[in-house]
Amino acid sequence: MARGKQSNKPQRTPKVHRAVVTRTVDEFEAAFWPDEQPVDNAVVMTMGALHEGHAALIRAARKQVGREGRVAVTVFVNPLQFGAGEDLERYPRTLDEDVRLAEENGADVVFAPSVDEVYPNGEPQVRLVAGPMGERYEGATRPGHFDGVLTVVAKLLHITDPDFAFFGEKDAQQLAIIQRMVADLDFDVEIVGVPTIREEDGLALSSRNRYLSEQERAQALALSKALFAGRDAAAQGPKAVREAASAALDGAEGVTLDYLALIDPHDFSEAADDFQGEAVLAVAAKVGPTRLIDNVRIIVR
Repeated sequence: MARGKQSNKPQRTPKVHRAVVTRTVDEFEAAFWPDEQPVDNAVVMTMGALHEGHAALIRAARKQVGREGRVAVTVFVNPLQFGAGEDLERYPRTLDEDVRLAEENGADVVFAPSVDEVYPNGEPQVRLVAGPMGERYEGATRPGHFDGVLTVVAKLLHITDPDFAFFGEKDAQQLAIIQRMVADLDFDVEIVGVPTIREEDGLALSSRNRYLSEQERAQALALSKALFAGRDAAAQGPKAVREAASAALDGAEGVTLDYLALIDPHDFSEAADDFQGEAVLAVAAKVGPTRLIDNVRIIVR
């Protein structure tokens, strides 16, 4: 089991079978926990529109739990994490393709519930609050976003009851906040971050990339180029990192910058000018009407 400790969970081992699509909690539990012998299990939480980045998460989960373990993929577009004017309604729903990708990469069960199944009493009156870590950067641009993320992640952790949960490092602030939630609230799960998957030209994979026109996709490369420029300057200190990344974005056509920041990953605060050690260089910007985020992890000297 996770972290090498004795678990109080029921000891259950599922049978090996192809990916089963489940829509309700009862269906999920029946498919994921058919008998009583102990194995490790993992969950990959997604909003669907799966791509190679998600595939990498699923493969990492399968590798972690082994052939006898269990891997669940959740597909749920969570309305709580979308603000007014965001793309909830047009967010891509591609369940058939998602199931195929999940199965091909090692998932046993896909849990694709409705909003009513996840929130049976309507919009929840009690929610988790991300606190100061959730008020910066993405949280400042999207107030309440991380409260919605944590609320649904907590619910899905209770439903899927995993030993391991895998999240992409591309959503660096989300990953940091979920890790902090698990530590602060004593969830019995290990959160595993998986490195960002990129196209050959450096563009980070994202479900929102499908919104980009050919011209906008070319313009979006300015984000990763800025991050790589900052990473190349890491040995010269925080000031050099910021200057190099900013210079790469200056005059970038079609890009409207939201933020470019060098961040201490422990609390997601701005790294001080004398900061040394592992940091996250993060960027958020609109390319045309599409908002994109990206980041790289660097060692600042």
